[in-house]
Amino acid sequence: MPVRSRSAASGPLRRRDFRFLLAGAAAGQLGAQVTLVALPLVAVLQLNAPAFQVGLLTAAETAAFLLVGLPAGAWVDRMRKLPLLIRADLVRAAAMASVPLAAVADVLTMAQLYVVALITGVATVFFDVAHQSFLPQLLPREQLVAGNGALETIRSSAQVAGPGVGGGLVQLLGAPLAIVADATGYALSALFLWRVKHPESRPQREPGAALRKDVAEGLRFVFGHPLLRMIAAATGVANLFSAMLMATQSVFLVRVLGLEPGAIGLVLSAAAIGGLAGALCAGRLAARFGQARIIWLSPLVTGPFALLWPLAGQGAGAALFSVGSGVVFFGAVVYNVAQVSFRQVLCPPRLLGRMNATLRFVMWGTLPLGALAGGALADAFGARTALACCAAGFLAVPLPLLLSPLRRMRELPDAAGEMAASGDRDPGQPSSGDCGPGRPSSAAVPDRTGADPDRTAANALTGGDVPDVPAPAGASDEPAGPPARS
Repeated sequence: MPVRSRSAASGPLRRRDFRFLLAGAAAGQLGAQVTLVALPLVAVLQLNAPAFQVGLLTAAETAAFLLVGLPAGAWVDRMRKLPLLIRADLVRAAAMASVPLAAVADVLTMAQLYVVALITGVATVFFDVAHQSFLPQLLPREQLVAGNGALETIRSSAQVAGPGVGGGLVQLLGAPLAIVADATGYALSALFLWRVKHPESRPQREPGAALRKDVAEGLRFVFGHPLLRMIAAATGVANLFSAMLMATQSVFLVRVLGLEPGAIGLVLSAAAIGGLAGALCAGRLAARFGQARIIWLSPLVTGPFALLWPLAGQGAGAALFSVGSGVVFFGAVVYNVAQVSFRQVLCPPRLLGRMNATLRFVMWGTLPLGALAGGALADAFGARTALACCAAGFLAVPLPLLLSPLRRMRELPDAAGEMAASGDRDPGQPSSGDCGPGRPSSAAVPDRTGADPDRTAANALTGGDVPDVPAPAGASDEPAGPPARS
């Protein structure tokens, strides 16, 4: 009978600081999901923007990952994470609050929406990189899967409730005023994060450290690792076509299916139930099939359901859009819960910011490209054709994973297991937490903390009380369409 450490048994929800982190995530995510419906509808309904301009708005929201994605990781690694998270939330709250204020003054334009989207996107880059780097400081290693799973459950719950609330607010107040909910959510998130009291010292600068050198180190770590390289490629493809969906779904639902804002919110909320189910099932699915297998199985099995999007019709036919999105959401969340925790366990703490930023640059850098492509296709050939291209693209997502060593593995290695298998380590760092791009072992690697790794992954969302079953690890991220892979 494996022996679990006391912290593994207690679960992360017993930690006060993690509860405030979770509350902040709930407030911020709910507001963001309201804006997922409201902001494109400001462009479509209030400003009567053509499809390409709606795509350009989506591109502006995500362009920051291309513009500052790589240096952001190096900067985050030099800064205390918690103050950065609070400042990013306050910037996002102020930017979003400017939209309803401009609407009330009757001076709102598409140019302002682009600027707001770009400022919010830059703040989101820093927030997301710092958030994923802060969690391993807040929780012991054996609770990372449970902590990431709890955050994913909050995110998926917001994706269920947020669009419905957003659609209702748009119908009741109009699209610009509905965005007040997002500004309020970011402000509440900053307040909850301010209550976190975890002591955090400023990271020590390494002698001779330079921004270019730090960025290059993050690139070498990610692209020198055979599993991270293929995960980045698959996720980049998924996010390319997710952005096409984000750029065209509002135009499709309003102008092709003729739905009112309240109905659009209900369609998107119904679709997001799949993401919530994925968060609740991810730990058990990883336990049943293995963490490595679930990474490629989830997009392989669920991706073909994207083909239901362009088949959706008016009236009851709109349900096809919800069903297709729901199943794809399910697979995206299961995928995220498997691979984000793997990254957090694999990476040395000193490189977490740079690794996350490098991966975000590759994975999320395709979002503005997909949004522009989706808007252009919808403008030239119609929103239904653009959705058909988007759906076909989802069939290609699992290909990099099937061509990687993942296909022959059941469990994923951790940093210690990689070094044991390769006999290598970074000569400048302690061997207990570092790893190089050595060849991954296909065998399961024992947990260095004394916690049973199989049980730990199976307990991803429960904090600890499920039967002993063979398993691995998991965690996540955000936007619309299928939740953007992290």
